[in-house]
Amino acid sequence: MTGASCAFSLAHYRELLEAAKAGGYRFVGFDRPPEPGDLVVRHDVDLSLDAAVRMAEVEAEAGVSSTWFLMTRSVFYNLLSEEGERALARLRELGGRIAHHAVWPRVDLDERFEPVVAWHNPSRDYQTAPIDGATNAMSPPWYDPPRFRTDSNQNWRHRDLPGHCPHAELARGELDWLHVNVHPEIWVYHGRTMRETMEAFLAAERQLRLEQLRADRIDLS
Repeated sequence: MTGASCAFSLAHYRELLEAAKAGGYRFVGFDRPPEPGDLVVRHDVDLSLDAAVRMAEVEAEAGVSSTWFLMTRSVFYNLLSEEGERALARLRELGGRIAHHAVWPRVDLDERFEPVVAWHNPSRDYQTAPIDGATNAMSPPWYDPPRFRTDSNQNWRHRDLPGHCPHAELARGELDWLHVNVHPEIWVYHGRTMRETMEAFLAAERQLRLEQLRADRIDLS
C-alpha cells in the first residue's frame, strides 16, 4: 500500500479500509467472539450524526460494514428528531449495525439497538464490567489490550499508550485480529489538532443551526 499520509481524513480512512482488505481481514461485529482474521470496527458517535453517515457511505463504497454506537442522552444530537431517525435509517441502509453508546449509569436499550453497549467517557471502575442483558464491547474477549486501538482526541492509542495508525500492520496482516474504535467526527471535520477539528465541527454546526432556525420560521433578517 502506498500514498497513505495517516491524516485524519475520509481519504485516509478509505486507505485504512483498503489496507485491511489487502491484509485479508474480514469485518465483523459483536455477535460472536473474535477469531483470527477478524477486524471489529466500532464507531462511538459522540458529536455528529452527519459525520457518521458520511463515514458510513465511505465504508459502503469500500464494501465493508461496522458497528455504530449511538447515544440516547447526547447533548449534541437527538435520535428521536427527524434528523436522528433519518440518520439511523441511512446507517442501516448502508449496512451498519446499530449499538448503544450509553451514559453511565443508564442503559437505554430498545428495538433500535443490538444488545451491545459501549460506555461514553467511561471510568475504569465500570468500563469492562458485565452489563445485564447486553454485551459490553469493552469487556473480554472483544477488549484485549494488545488487540485494541482507538483514535480518541485525534491520537491513536494502544494499551493506553501513544500509538500509531494501524493501517500498515493491517496491510501486512501482522495482527491476528483487531478491535478498533474510530470516532467519525475527527475524520470528517478537518484540523491539524483536536482544537482545530472541533472548530471546524462547530462551524458546520453553526450553519446547520441557521438552516434549522429558518425552517422553524425564525426571522433572521
